Amino acid sequence: MVRADQRSGRGARSSVWLEGRAARRGGRGGGQPSGLDRERITGATVRLLDAEGLDRFSMRRLAAELQVTAMSVYWYVDTKDDLLELALDAVFGEPALPDPAADEDWRDQLRALAREYRALLVRHPWLSPLAGRYLNIGPNALAFSQVMQQVVRKTGLPARGLTGAISAVFQFVYGYGTIEGHFFARVASAGMTPDEYHRHAMSEVTRSPDAAEVIGESARVMEARGGDTVEEMMERDFAFALDLLVAGIEAMVARARED
Repeated sequence: MVRADQRSGRGARSSVWLEGRAARRGGRGGGQPSGLDRERITGATVRLLDAEGLDRFSMRRLAAELQVTAMSVYWYVDTKDDLLELALDAVFGEPALPDPAADEDWRDQLRALAREYRALLVRHPWLSPLAGRYLNIGPNALAFSQVMQQVVRKTGLPARGLTGAISAVFQFVYGYGTIEGHFFARVASAGMTPDEYHRHAMSEVTRSPDAAEVIGESARVMEARGGDTVEEMMERDFAFALDLLVAGIEAMVARARED
């Protein structure tokens, strides 16, 4: 996703993957600190972002984690943005990607890819804001995007509908995984289990007369949906929503064949 300032040309920044900057794995030249390399720095960045979040991340905090000076880190990356972009692409290498060339139904492969993306967003809550900040043209992000496109092509949709189908499925997953990740972050900060937090939140919000009716109706809908735990409820909602999207793709394929 490209930001408005990038589209307008004001305040535009390049990408760490452009102009050969990502290839500089060993530092800027002679005299670089020993014991460091680009992979170690990126790995430490991911661990810090997972543990402390994006807002608290800084080059000084990273340097302290690596037990070096902040200037030592700059031998390997030019800016904090470059480092965050490297971390973003590093985690995009985690999902197990289906083989689009395999003799497997596209529905199964699409569901598998969607679940992997959801898990990635929940596992790394800082991913979603960064995915909207950078170009996402690193090797792992490109590999993920390529498989995504190849799987959606297997649906039989006409070419004009491919980008719409990709947007429908993966923007849904992006939103669902982002909200789910935020929920688990709040749970962790409260020192509760997800089920404890859910019961506490429902109890507190129903104290408001204005919210009681809406929450009561929501509770009846959730009861009909089923699930004894927050994890089960989230899984059922995700699976059903994904089934709706798959059914929509099937309907559009059928419509295209009739035209």
